[in-house]
Amino acid sequence: MKVFLDSIGCRLNQSEIEAMAAQFRAAGHVVVDSPQGADLVVVNTCAVTSEAASDSRQKIRQAARAGAGEIVATGCWTTLEPQAALRLPGVARAVSNMNKDELVSQVLGLPQADFDLEPMAREPLPWLRQRTRAFIKVQDGCDNHCTFCITRVARGAGRSRTLAEVLGDVERAVQGGALEVVLTGVHLGSWGQDFQPRQHLADLVRGLLTHSSAARLRLSSLEPWDLDESFFQLWQDARLCRHLHLPLQAGSAAVLRRMARKTTPDQFRALVAQARAAIPEVAVTTDLLVGFPGEGEAEFAEGLAFVREMGFAGGHVFAFSPRPGTPAASYADPVPSPVKKQRSALMRAAVAESAAAYAQSFVGRTVEVLWEVCSALGPEGWRMQGWTDQYVRVSAAAPQPLWNQISSVRLLRAQGETLEGEILAARQG
Repeated sequence: MKVFLDSIGCRLNQSEIEAMAAQFRAAGHVVVDSPQGADLVVVNTCAVTSEAASDSRQKIRQAARAGAGEIVATGCWTTLEPQAALRLPGVARAVSNMNKDELVSQVLGLPQADFDLEPMAREPLPWLRQRTRAFIKVQDGCDNHCTFCITRVARGAGRSRTLAEVLGDVERAVQGGALEVVLTGVHLGSWGQDFQPRQHLADLVRGLLTHSSAARLRLSSLEPWDLDESFFQLWQDARLCRHLHLPLQAGSAAVLRRMARKTTPDQFRALVAQARAAIPEVAVTTDLLVGFPGEGEAEFAEGLAFVREMGFAGGHVFAFSPRPGTPAASYADPVPSPVKKQRSALMRAAVAESAAAYAQSFVGRTVEVLWEVCSALGPEGWRMQGWTDQYVRVSAAAPQPLWNQISSVRLLRAQGETLEGEILAARQG
């Protein structure tokens, strides 16, 4: 059977779709790079914004138009609106997030134990071969109650995978050629809180650094209230990437309270200072939500000033999108769309300015780069693009393709958030 797998949204969704690919391959089926002519299509949907939900529906319609034999919808939007998913053309099954881990076994009519006992080494999906990093799911669900977020409803309560389970996935990814492993989850910082006795994310990271052979270990998004100063001592191991993605969402204390975020600007500022003191040259990136209900000019100005003060190395800026089923969807005093658009542009410009300044600070330095994109051969050779452990984008010319290799690169100049460099030496992945 030919199987096409597609995903919308977060890295966790991508991790899940890669796990499904391994299971289908283990059962003897072929994962293909297009829905055209596929016997089965699985779409892992997203609902974090109205645009993501719309994109999810569009992906399903595209698969149907391509002539897919059968379509299975899963993920957050499907979990929230299963009947709507089933009404889309070609959809034979709507599988909720709570049953997603058993999706392949259900579709194939095989015991789940078959996959647990006979795991396969990781292989990149056919249309994602240029991405070298392996996303490993360590946790699902969330116990926070942020008033704007629908993901908690769609994903359920927080639940953690054991160190042994995660370590097995990490080592299979390494055996499959991955030099960098990214730990992902809905609420990554809550890992181990559902265990008896309770454990902490630091326990998982120490275990992986001790027992895995990954060249690089990267953490995805971490809520700031899950961390304390001692957490940053983990970065004494150089394999742990010097990048912290800490979602701020808003730089105004009043807006943060309405969002039910468990932090304040002062607490966030102190945490970032601790991280920068403990981890030399750490990149701190963030998420920002603009136009939350009730956000006046003064609150926005306060938030914009705070973002400029923090000097983020990068970030994502979103305009508030009311999600049915969340408290914020019914909040009074909505911000008009033109105002949200204007404020989003100002916030993106502030983040871009600080990101460019952070990149500029590396000019003249020699860094290690994991190459992830290899373009067509040109007059200068192969054009490579990759990432430092701080997740700074680097571009360079190479005499031969260096995909999934780590090179020493002298950085010559910055072009916005991207650094142009000269490759000094490379080692095989």
